[in-house]
Amino acid sequence: MSGSIAGKVAIIGAGITKFGELFEQSYNDLVVEAAFEAYEDAGVSGDDVEAAWLGTYLPLGWGFDGTGGPSLAEALNLYPKPVSRVANYCTTGMEAVRMAAMAVASGMHDVVLAVGAEKMREVPPRGSLVAQHVEKLHPMYSKGRTAPGSFAVLARRYFEEFGADKEDLAEVAVKNHYHGSLNNRAHFRKEITKEQVLKAPPVTEPLGLYDCCPTTDGAAAVVLCRADLAESRFDKKDYVLIDGMGLSCATGYITTAFNPKFSFIGFEATQEAARQAYEQAGVTNPREEIDVAEVHDCFTITEILNYEDLGFVEKGEGPDFVKSGASRLGGELPVNTSGGLKSCGHPIGATGARVVADLTHQLLGRCGERQVKGAKRALGHTLGGPGAVSSVFVLSRN
Repeated sequence: MSGSIAGKVAIIGAGITKFGELFEQSYNDLVVEAAFEAYEDAGVSGDDVEAAWLGTYLPLGWGFDGTGGPSLAEALNLYPKPVSRVANYCTTGMEAVRMAAMAVASGMHDVVLAVGAEKMREVPPRGSLVAQHVEKLHPMYSKGRTAPGSFAVLARRYFEEFGADKEDLAEVAVKNHYHGSLNNRAHFRKEITKEQVLKAPPVTEPLGLYDCCPTTDGAAAVVLCRADLAESRFDKKDYVLIDGMGLSCATGYITTAFNPKFSFIGFEATQEAARQAYEQAGVTNPREEIDVAEVHDCFTITEILNYEDLGFVEKGEGPDFVKSGASRLGGELPVNTSGGLKSCGHPIGATGARVVADLTHQLLGRCGERQVKGAKRALGHTLGGPGAVSSVFVLSRN
């Protein structure tokens, strides 16, 4: 590792819109709402922002032509400042934050904005991302390599390797819906039972309806600055520091399952991104040193694999970790206190930024009923590709 971001960048403001089916709000409405909430939290205005990054994965796929840096500049009146759009599959929102943080750490800018946004509910099923993949990309998509299909293969392989079953997956769904019921920004604010999960309509064996995250509209934003300016310029007594960041592209998007190193019981990208972030942050025992985590749970099996890849438990121990209550609010290491992608929702470009914003609120003690008491250090994780790319952040309260 050639360098570390630890101690160089502060998060001084965070904003998150309501997630859900937001037909009454435009793409720009969501961006503006998230950004101005972050501005207000930070005590800044657009005049203070020197540069901005927009994370949005596939706006053309949802019917939003030409969404890029100029779109964000227009929505927030950031002319003539440098504004860029980034996309990196489901790590897109976190990638926007990572790029913004590196710009501050490098000394290029003092105050920056990162926004993640996506509107996914405007397109009917015939025009969905799945349909476009089948029509325009690799022929294997027409044979069932949808996102649920890809992760169902991992679940089946995990079951065979470790003796897990659908009831183990249901534990994740029940937990995250409980957490989501406490989050007023979540797409789904309802608890569910294990019986409901197990009796739900099948999507792709062994995954059922409640094993899958929804497609969602939403946006999130964070304001970052040089750590030494958080108090001296913006009079912040409490703020969040970025202790470590990691990003890994371990394989190609289409070729994930054809990579001879791909184990089907874990993600090399997550393991490598975590290694980078932990090294920068000085984390040697994540289960003991992390107080709260937001991890990628696009499907219930994904959260179980992430427990293991992030070093919370050894391989094969993920089901016992969730069944023990360790990852539930009040447990040893609460995971996805927002409800995760499963309940909060997954507007692809927004998710990573939402993770960082949500953990900022956790570390500053703002989460009400779902607050992890005394949380001082947090981990944020996203995964995309599926499994091709992963991003990991370690954050702490100053």
